[in-house]
Amino acid sequence: MKDKPKKPQKLKARLPRGLEDRSPAAINATRQMVEKIRAVYELYGFEPVETPAFEYTDALGKFLPDQDRPNEGVFSFQDDDEQWISLRYDLTAPLARYVAENFDTLPKPYRSYRFGWVFRNEKPGPGRFRQFMQFDADTVGAPTPAADAEMCMMAADTMEALGIPRGSYVVKVNSRKVLDGVREALGIADDGQWLTVMRAIDKLDRLGIAGVKQLLGEGRKDESGDFTKGAGLTPTDIVLVTSVVEQVDDGEEKIAQMDLRLRDSKIAQQGREELEEIATLVRGSGYGEDRIKIDPSVVRGLEYYTGPVYEVELLLDTKDEKGRPVRFGSVGGGGRYDGLVSRFRGEPVPATGFSIGVSRLQAALTMLGQLDARPEAGPVVVTVFDRDRVADYQKFVGALRSAPLDPAKPDGPRIRAELYLGNPKNMGNQLKYADRRNSPCVIIQGSDEKARGEVQIKDLIEGAKAAAAIASNQEWRETRPAQFSCKEDEIVAKVREVLARHDVRWG
Repeated sequence: MKDKPKKPQKLKARLPRGLEDRSPAAINATRQMVEKIRAVYELYGFEPVETPAFEYTDALGKFLPDQDRPNEGVFSFQDDDEQWISLRYDLTAPLARYVAENFDTLPKPYRSYRFGWVFRNEKPGPGRFRQFMQFDADTVGAPTPAADAEMCMMAADTMEALGIPRGSYVVKVNSRKVLDGVREALGIADDGQWLTVMRAIDKLDRLGIAGVKQLLGEGRKDESGDFTKGAGLTPTDIVLVTSVVEQVDDGEEKIAQMDLRLRDSKIAQQGREELEEIATLVRGSGYGEDRIKIDPSVVRGLEYYTGPVYEVELLLDTKDEKGRPVRFGSVGGGGRYDGLVSRFRGEPVPATGFSIGVSRLQAALTMLGQLDARPEAGPVVVTVFDRDRVADYQKFVGALRSAPLDPAKPDGPRIRAELYLGNPKNMGNQLKYADRRNSPCVIIQGSDEKARGEVQIKDLIEGAKAAAAIASNQEWRETRPAQFSCKEDEIVAKVREVLARHDVRWG
């Protein structure tokens, strides 16, 4: 007896770790946010440019691992010509390649912005994704701190355009040259030891100066009992580091203190002068320390930045869905990266830029109530009462789609409408469909309405409110809330009235 053929195994639908599906509500919130950021960037004279999601791996920067298969940190594959190609890790390295490739035709300084998804082949965790969105602005070809000061001012303006009130954020500024001066003064030659020092400095906000001192010395044991090995600096060296990074109230005093401690370091003095100039420029433009301040504890990409670095921190405390306190911290940053374009050109090419972590900032703004997390209104749904009259119903759809939402703005957004294309047998299913589509209203025309040259318009938003306030289905059936008749040639005007009543807008 022959074996029965095995039943094909059903494929399990599953999302890869570190990725997320995005709902219409999330997409709508992103759209709102991106348009506000774009408006600020364009106000400053930046223009858009797009680069592909893939780049040759060697173009993505020296921070990538030097391996035969460069798949640590980035997603890579080998092309048919045996060239390694990777998904972009950020938006800055692709810009550097673009500028180098089009250097002779671009205006200098070149001011551009980009937004899009970036990809990181890292272990996913809470709030740590393998794909997330960034929105960058960069100026290439401007060597002076004025370009860095402008980035800081634009970052502050962007936060306020997104609805974050003054005093609820701060743009913190430091210089990698000051930190390089600290390394020079300490005489640290080992990159691993210096990385430990930098990581200790970066934890100042979370651990305080006492915790940083422990990490600069022998190490620190946290509340769980886990021990983190320190940088092994001497007590004298720890004093030097903490005197530079420990916070004081007056930004000018902080710069003077750095000058005193690192007066023999030429590179530290260059950094001090850059910070002084940035502080002068932003203060002269009306940006006080409540918006932009010098903060020597700011540490950013070791391999990337060559001068001023900046970070935008949200100062608001809020609670997560379980009522636990949450502080969002950094939602964007950037700095001067004079060496990145130079890799392709073989000549100095100054550049500075700022990047907003859109996905992270969107989560913060949604929790703070600054973004509308509701899905955008769906289309008006024209139902099918009689399947032999689909052509008639399609005419209603066409009339709505051709009509501007606001008659005073004939070139503005039009009324979104669709014909129900499922099985029209059950009207209840059609109304459920419209509810799930978040439709503001539906159009119904049966044989009786057709004979009278009328249609029924059901306001689903008002109907939902009324249904919630009515105790019995009998009462609902008797009152038939938010449903009315109108002539066929009044459909557009009456639908506009429903949309205006609920402030439905598209586009």
